[in-house]
Amino acid sequence: MAVRAQFEGNNEIGVFSKLTNAYCLVGIGGSENFYSVFEGELSESVPVIHASLAGCRIIGRMCVGNRHGLLVPNTTTDQELQHIRNALPDSVKLQRVEERLSALGNVAACNDYVALVHPDLDRETEDIITDTLQVEVFRQTLAGNVLVGSYCSFSNQGGLVHPKTSVEDQDELSSLLQVPLVAGTVNRGSDVIGAGLVVNDWIAFCGLDTTATELSVIESVFKLGDNQPSAVASGMRDALLDSMT
Repeated sequence: MAVRAQFEGNNEIGVFSKLTNAYCLVGIGGSENFYSVFEGELSESVPVIHASLAGCRIIGRMCVGNRHGLLVPNTTTDQELQHIRNALPDSVKLQRVEERLSALGNVAACNDYVALVHPDLDRETEDIITDTLQVEVFRQTLAGNVLVGSYCSFSNQGGLVHPKTSVEDQDELSSLLQVPLVAGTVNRGSDVIGAGLVVNDWIAFCGLDTTATELSVIESVFKLGDNQPSAVASGMRDALLDSMT
């Protein structure tokens, strides 16, 4: 299912959190309300880790990871690194990356098998992503945007991409990623998907402004709950008939 949340009144929760199938990172300094949304849904299955990177709480934009590993920028302090390492499951590799494009969450997006990265990313960084996250790496743009991490979000089940992504590009990306893709928005029309949405194989969190229609698209493409496209359509139809009678 998809859950709405806000970080200190901000709907861009993908900026302040990073969700994978093995762990969830949330930025420090948020309200208890924000943490309780994540902990209430995730605490039984994965650890929810309160952390900062390089003294910043915008951790969702600073790091990239999946169930195999987590990559953080080289500005991350030793103390922060130790705290995250202690809290992560033993199977997850943690690695600092020396990269000019240091907001790794903006320049890379991945699931457990494939990663899309900024066309200008360093070769060494690409190798580190391949080794640490155990993924196949593709250099891509999304609707002409080089910040692939900002304009898409995908799990092992499906993906949501920038609304202006052409059908041809969607087909190409879908065959690269081996998951179905849909062009859409979050937070009432925002095209910055990565900032407004975090998702793994069984749950998604999005900003409080996300509309019911956007939620149904998210639940459908990421196969969350029983909301396959037919269930969404029939649910909408039933609701419409109820309101008319």
